[in-house]
Amino acid sequence: MTTTTETSSGFDTAAQLSIFWEDLPAGTRYSTSSRTITEADVAAFAALTGDMNRLHVDAEYAKASVHGQRIAHGMLVASFMAGLTSRSIPNQLMEGALFGVLENTVKFPKATYIGDTIRVDIEVVEQRPTSNPGRGIVRFVRKAINQRGEVACELGATCLLKRRNPADAQ
Repeated sequence: MTTTTETSSGFDTAAQLSIFWEDLPAGTRYSTSSRTITEADVAAFAALTGDMNRLHVDAEYAKASVHGQRIAHGMLVASFMAGLTSRSIPNQLMEGALFGVLENTVKFPKATYIGDTIRVDIEVVEQRPTSNPGRGIVRFVRKAINQRGEVACELGATCLLKRRNPADAQ
């Protein structure tokens, strides 16, 4: 009788990796890849949302504004932050443990212009248990950093995550 032993590849092992509540103590940090905001992005977002504010779509009007040029929609920047974050490896490893986002807050300390390139710097600022031993809350601060090193957008996200070992919480 012949027996075979199956060995797992690195891909099989990687597929089993997950990030749970316990893996995200306050102070955990990571960054995403970057993305450039284009004219087509702003035009498509204006068409999709119906937000035709002249600062976004009228070059002559925007030229006379405090910005001196058109600016990207704040919610477009926040949406790109969500996309960049969701493509990051830590976030992909977290997906299986994420029950949901409980709250988002958003601030726009600097304008984002067409042609700006942003990345997202992410930090866990709070980790706390819930009354349910199988769950915990993690609060993230996500900052869109442009090519000038400025914080263009700051997004707070409070998430409910699965705990790896609920029995350890009791």
